[in-house]
Amino acid sequence: MSILDAPPVARKRTQRPAPLAVIGIQCCRRDVVTEGGTHPGHTAVKKYVDAVSGGAGAMPLLIPAEGAAEWADAIVSRIDGLLLPGSPSNVEPRHYDGCPSRLGTIHDSARDTIVLPLLRAAVRADLPIIAICRGIQELNVALGGSLHQLVHEVPGRLDHRAPDIDSLDERYAHCAHTVELRVGGMLAQIAGTNRLSVNSLHSQGIDRLAPALTIEAVAPDGQIEAVTIPGKSFIVGVQWHPEFRFDRNPFSQKLFAAFGAACRARAEARVA
Repeated sequence: MSILDAPPVARKRTQRPAPLAVIGIQCCRRDVVTEGGTHPGHTAVKKYVDAVSGGAGAMPLLIPAEGAAEWADAIVSRIDGLLLPGSPSNVEPRHYDGCPSRLGTIHDSARDTIVLPLLRAAVRADLPIIAICRGIQELNVALGGSLHQLVHEVPGRLDHRAPDIDSLDERYAHCAHTVELRVGGMLAQIAGTNRLSVNSLHSQGIDRLAPALTIEAVAPDGQIEAVTIPGKSFIVGVQWHPEFRFDRNPFSQKLFAAFGAACRARAEARVA
């Protein structure tokens, strides 16, 4: 028998390992103090990086607060998820036709410039998103909503601002309150309950809800605390801070695990 007549050798199928999901974390523009002086920098607080790597099981990739709106689609095509962190800065009111901010209000125009078009591109592409604190406000503004700049001055609303306490644990504990979750909504399904205790500390908050968003959680004073976009794979905004000590909070663990699963599904589709 010649080699041409020999039966074909069966090839072993090798299981391709699941691709590692890459989650972009939006940075803020802040001054960085070094021995050589103070320099403009791009920063992301470590707790958000830890929540992505430890909670979502993905690789964090920091997105500078820099660049043109035209970069948005290119960024979205290279990542599998997007996390928008909280920040001391407020979204500039010109982006939602709001009144000028009070003197002393902290803004980050560089972050606004990139994150608003980035969010619109990410929503169009159905990129998994988790938007936290400033992030939920950005999500609402990017899609056509508006903000209360000073929630505590709105009649009937609580003072959601963080107290001047050095201990982070005490600060977040001081700002804890309950939220009512939408019955049958995404967050209620993740939580397995219709009520949560959350650590919500902020001065801005959603006023007019963007048309695309659905309310997922409300504070006792009626302030919107969480939103989603129905029909999308995983687009969630929360006004509280699930990333803080996420490994000690059962709901936060479930939330980041669900976010990570959505990002891994996106990574598999992208690689394929």
